[in-house]
Amino acid sequence: MSLGACCVICCRRMGTSTPPPKSRPSWRELRNIIKLTGSLILGGSLFLTYEVLALKKSLTIDSQVVEKEKMKSYIYVHTVPLDRRENHGIACQARKELHKTVRKILTASAKIFRSPFSDTFSTVDVEDHECSVWLLLKKSRSADRAARLEAVREMSEACHWHDYQYRIIAQACDPSTLIGLARSKESDLRFFLPPPPLPSVKEDFSIEEELRQLLASLPQTELDECIQYFTSLALSESSQSLAAQKGGLWCFGGNGLPYAESFGDVPSATVGMFCLEAIVKHSEISSHCDHIEAHGGLQLLQRLYHLHKDCPKVQRNIVRIIGNMALNEHLHPAIVRSGWVSIMAEALKSHLIVEASHAARTLANLDRETVQEKYPDGVYVLHPQYRTSQPIKADVLFIHGLMGAAFKTWRQQDSERVLTEKALEDEDRYTTCWPKTWLAKDCPALRIISVEYDTNLSDWRARCPMERKSIAFRSNELLSKLRAAGVGDRPMIWISHSMGGLLVKKMLLEASKKPELSTFINNTRGIIFYSVPHHGSHLAEYSVNVRYLLFPSLEVKELSKDSPALKTLQDDFLEFAKTKNFQVLNFVETQPTFIGSMIKLHVVPVESADLGIGDLIPVDVNHLNICKPKTKDAFLYQRTVQFIREALGKDLED
Repeated sequence: MSLGACCVICCRRMGTSTPPPKSRPSWRELRNIIKLTGSLILGGSLFLTYEVLALKKSLTIDSQVVEKEKMKSYIYVHTVPLDRRENHGIACQARKELHKTVRKILTASAKIFRSPFSDTFSTVDVEDHECSVWLLLKKSRSADRAARLEAVREMSEACHWHDYQYRIIAQACDPSTLIGLARSKESDLRFFLPPPPLPSVKEDFSIEEELRQLLASLPQTELDECIQYFTSLALSESSQSLAAQKGGLWCFGGNGLPYAESFGDVPSATVGMFCLEAIVKHSEISSHCDHIEAHGGLQLLQRLYHLHKDCPKVQRNIVRIIGNMALNEHLHPAIVRSGWVSIMAEALKSHLIVEASHAARTLANLDRETVQEKYPDGVYVLHPQYRTSQPIKADVLFIHGLMGAAFKTWRQQDSERVLTEKALEDEDRYTTCWPKTWLAKDCPALRIISVEYDTNLSDWRARCPMERKSIAFRSNELLSKLRAAGVGDRPMIWISHSMGGLLVKKMLLEASKKPELSTFINNTRGIIFYSVPHHGSHLAEYSVNVRYLLFPSLEVKELSKDSPALKTLQDDFLEFAKTKNFQVLNFVETQPTFIGSMIKLHVVPVESADLGIGDLIPVDVNHLNICKPKTKDAFLYQRTVQFIREALGKDLED
């Protein structure tokens, strides 16, 4: 039994109704005795320690209440007795003095725990089974980085602790340890305290109005014209005006080629969603992140996150904002204090790959203990998402096509045979992102990154300046983001679909012109192109003929066969690649693709997918499914894995 429990029991016994002796000392004498006892305890008297241990052994009260008290990690102080008579008399005064003494003991021991110069500590108020918890806490604050990491690993692997022991860690650990536990795969969620209570919503204000106020408070500096327009749209446009502005939508590659069947419906994104998406753009600017935090944005976004549990798109945009803010280390204390680490720790364990990957990015940006890289908006690590002892020897980068996505572009091809309830429980049989599920298992020494670039601004609004969203502009933007994420420091493979392949070629050409980006060239081992229109696509010309139904973006105009930019890109890259030792693999579709219910088109013909170097492999699928293998045993996947292993051969062996 701990000293605290002994004190509680002693206090309770003193508070019983046992008749006092006829002759008792005065209060002054009793107070002096108690003070003397307290001084002896704080001084570490061996005699008092012996007496306490003897008392501990002598107390053999058979009571479930006492047993529960013994297992508590805190001292129960009975500050408001139900019996008012206990507020008076010598027993009450003695209880107060003993409680003061116990608090002094706890304060003294806490100072010992915090001391960076002490290798030992007192366990006078700690039960034997509690020592390991406090030792790990002390070790987690060691000046030795290896010791800190080992302490976090040992905590995360604890599976036999009592509930209160997890809570001790949750309350006593420092932010670095908390983030480390959040990024440890086996960590129990009891390590994470619930977020602090959120401030109440202002009177006469809805949460949507508070969001609009937050957006209105952000500076309009350092924004390009598209983001300025987007902010203005979010603040001033009504849902009716948005409906009037809506035009047809279509996309080339990625998630699909949807035909805009309705021109009068309001877009699925409400004005509130536009506010949120505008704040995402603002959060990419460091100084604007400071304004978001100063105006209570962390708390407001957390309220929105919980309010929209059934709307993944809203939650993803919110986590994007927090992940962008986490790029600024001076904001880490505010992010931790507001409870976002607990929320991200739970999201990271989600079976939904998109949700887990967004949380993984945020936590990686917070984890300055083990992560040197920073992951800007749109750069997602699919593997490893947790801290790991597995050495990472190479990078594989996935680049989707226009209007594609970092996750869904690389999903498994849907089929009735695969989509059964039993198959959904088996990741080897079905996955929503095969690089994350299949490739990570087959090649665990890889860091797998999927890139997402935003095309909404240029495709949704004709008034938004589109000339800056060319392939050249996007390639420079992605190069900057990938370099921040440490891409180029290891051997790497590029894997691209559709227009994403044109971006890869442009990025490599741009990197070859800049000495500071020479590692991109020197460490590129191979490139896989999934139906990339190196020589243009019929779809670009087709969309011009039906421009009243399809809204072509600048990127699609660049895909025209007579596009000077496309021809220059192909000629320059082919000449450049022949001087390098890149290994190249080209896949191409042989089936037409349905665009809505009216149009059927062979998007990238074989002659356009032929880069001029590397193998060219026709596959009996359409443009959308060329990067979506049916099963893990399918030729598309197995040939991809074979290429990666061969191209990285010596790098993976070292």
